[in-house]
Amino acid sequence: MTRGRLFHTEGGASFAEVLVAMALTLIGLAGVMGAFQAAERSLRTGTLATRALAMAESRIEAKRSVRWDRLLLDDLNHDGVPDLVMHDDGAGGDVLAGDGVYSGSWDQDGVQLVWMVTPSRAGSLSASGHALIEARAAYAVGEGQREVRVGTLRANPLFVGSR
Repeated sequence: MTRGRLFHTEGGASFAEVLVAMALTLIGLAGVMGAFQAAERSLRTGTLATRALAMAESRIEAKRSVRWDRLLLDDLNHDGVPDLVMHDDGAGGDVLAGDGVYSGSWDQDGVQLVWMVTPSRAGSLSASGHALIEARAAYAVGEGQREVRVGTLRANPLFVGSR
């Protein structure tokens, strides 16, 4: 009979075993929650980066597709009526008023977009042979800020010679 008692134990777990199992489960859940938070942060940052790049590229393409004489006008809502006239006033992306750089800006969905048109001849878009078109889109990431920059060079189709 003693032999049967040695191998016969009652089922169930002790209080210490239950506490250890609960602690391990909580540690595992905390790790999973942290991973989900990190993934969500990365997804949010990626979404902002994609939005910033799309906005900058869209503004560049809009400048490439308009007539030369309407290069300093912007129709932001695409209704056929200019919403913004670019100025050489030292504001936005323009470093200095009167430096020949025309700029405009727009904030939307956590992205600040600034675009500039720099004619090859300061002060005269119509007398310029070409213009540099740049767009910068900045967005906040954590405590810092990131920026996307795109640019292109556009020729004046009406320019003749070297006036």
